[in-house]
Amino acid sequence: MPEVKLPALRPMALASLIANVGLIVTGAAVRLTDSGLGCPTWPKCTDGSYTTTQAMGVHGVIEFGNRLLTFVLAAIALACFILALLERPRRKRQVRLSLGVLLGIPGQGVIGGITVLTNLNPWVVGLHFLLSMALIVAAYALWRSTGEGDGAPVSLVPAPLRHLTWLTFLASAAVVVLGVIVTGSGPHSGDNGAKRNGLDPAAISQAHADVVFLLVGLTIALYFAFRAVDAPGPARAALILFAVEMGQGLIGFVQYFTHLPVALVAAHMLGAGLVWTSTLAVVWSIRERPAVAAGPPTADTPAPAQQPVPAT
Repeated sequence: MPEVKLPALRPMALASLIANVGLIVTGAAVRLTDSGLGCPTWPKCTDGSYTTTQAMGVHGVIEFGNRLLTFVLAAIALACFILALLERPRRKRQVRLSLGVLLGIPGQGVIGGITVLTNLNPWVVGLHFLLSMALIVAAYALWRSTGEGDGAPVSLVPAPLRHLTWLTFLASAAVVVLGVIVTGSGPHSGDNGAKRNGLDPAAISQAHADVVFLLVGLTIALYFAFRAVDAPGPARAALILFAVEMGQGLIGFVQYFTHLPVALVAAHMLGAGLVWTSTLAVVWSIRERPAVAAGPPTADTPAPAQQPVPAT
């Protein structure tokens, strides 16, 4: 079968990654403007309409607009899946990853609907956010797959540094989870009548900060360890992660001591997506996937003709 290369898959996969990070910000906008119940039911916006009405005001527009973004994400994910299917030779890993992202979009919609039907239960809202982070992993993996081969992964650093990298990944995941719990205990519930998770905001914020310090320490250790073993790619990825962590940490401290202004909370939500994506970049940087070596000629791929040997 002839080889078909579709360069559009790489930018489309990047668009999927950016859109999934952007969904975190638009979801934060819904919550921070108290528009979480702008559409008070699901899947309809009201009992009699799938769209917002004039009587629902700006909160209805914001919430319905966020729902429409789900269709944008679905369209991008579907395009990625179709492009992965059309590419020749077909790469099964790209098909699986693009399908995973595609199936995750309606899952997001369902959990979003449950958050509305449970009057913005903070634990369900948190699950909605965590699914976004899982989709970012799949979208990032799809994007990276378009720039590498399908051979077995080849490690670029020694085993102890691989273990340290995965420990950093787990610390980053813990920061995300604790951040979700902090959000569920804070004042920005998405609606004036929505309940909070009942945890002490100061105590859970301190636990969140402690794990952030652990993550920063592990990142610094990774950077110097990668430098010590002459792994410039991983060292560069760790340095970028550290820079993003510093920016995110600064926003976090300022927003806490200024009583959570809306603009800073929104910036912190974007920062969470960037920290998570930068963490994934470190994980991917410690290995590479070479192209699969061509197999022996078959009946469908005849061997090249032998060049004639000049007579002597």
